[in-house]
Amino acid sequence: MPTEYILMGGFLTLIIFVLMIDLLVVGRNSHIVSTKEALVWSSVWFSLALGFYAFLYFYGHLLHGIDTPERLSAIASKYAPELKFNLPDFAGKVSEYRNNMATSYLAGYFIEQTLSIDNVFVILLVLQGFSVPLKNYKTVLFWGVLGAIVLRFAFIFAGSALILRFSWVLYIFGTFLVFQGIKILIKKDGEVKDPHEYAIVKFLSKYFNILKEYHGDQFALNYHGKVFFTPLMLVLVLVEFTDVIFAMDSIPAVFSVSIDPYVVFFSNIFAIIGLRSLFFLLANMVDKFRFLNVGVSILLIFVGLKLLAHTWLDEIGFKSSYSLYFIAVTIISCVVISALFPEKEKLSN
Repeated sequence: MPTEYILMGGFLTLIIFVLMIDLLVVGRNSHIVSTKEALVWSSVWFSLALGFYAFLYFYGHLLHGIDTPERLSAIASKYAPELKFNLPDFAGKVSEYRNNMATSYLAGYFIEQTLSIDNVFVILLVLQGFSVPLKNYKTVLFWGVLGAIVLRFAFIFAGSALILRFSWVLYIFGTFLVFQGIKILIKKDGEVKDPHEYAIVKFLSKYFNILKEYHGDQFALNYHGKVFFTPLMLVLVLVEFTDVIFAMDSIPAVFSVSIDPYVVFFSNIFAIIGLRSLFFLLANMVDKFRFLNVGVSILLIFVGLKLLAHTWLDEIGFKSSYSLYFIAVTIISCVVISALFPEKEKLSN
């Protein structure tokens, strides 16, 4: 529908516009991001995320061009088969559909934000592993986010098409998420991989001209007609690579609350863009919340089981709001327990 494309283009333009303001106006010079700046931009992106929730709540039907009862019935059966309408009139049903759409988006947004905690830790490991100057963190994360938007767009809409054609894909997603959740739960502390050991890094170093020194915030240099990449390009590629790996967890997880590609896409996009500024707030605090990994594993197992039992849950009228409540309780519980029972400092010999 033309309306879908116009709204999709409009929201993507808005996101890129705000990102460009951040890069070209606020951050036109490479600098170390302060806690205050990170907090301001985190608030901006969180406000935009809530603004999109409000849009879905009041105008979400426009994304699918719902203007007749027949169209509503077709879209609801396609993207929200679990929804059971309680109101008899068309306007009331549209309102119920929008509410379900908005709630699913919010649940997906918080799932993505929570699962991204591990992503923050890995990105921090990559940046520190390659000794990236602090003032260049923001540049790497900016281009990393733009790349993630493109990659997730392809991943999500391809995944949605697969699910709509082959519903059994949901069972594969569910099994994978339960496995990942259990894997995280039993993983030993300190099991981290040296960034230099990734196969993609070894491949790039072998087949491309990689300089050993950083040159400001440049990713490549041209010497006598020959292109040389700086270590910052390696870091960017690795950040994109880790996002793809984490997307294999988070995107199927969001599909557990909605199979609407627009809901999944924007819940992912607003979360990962917000994560860019949230990164600077979390980087120094991630180790303080020792039980967050437990929360991540619980959420992965929960959404995995939800996918495996989605047919039965649809029959009993399981609502998206129930997932939202479970996510909120899990996150808050992990944060509170982490604060009440901090990890004891290891005694030095």
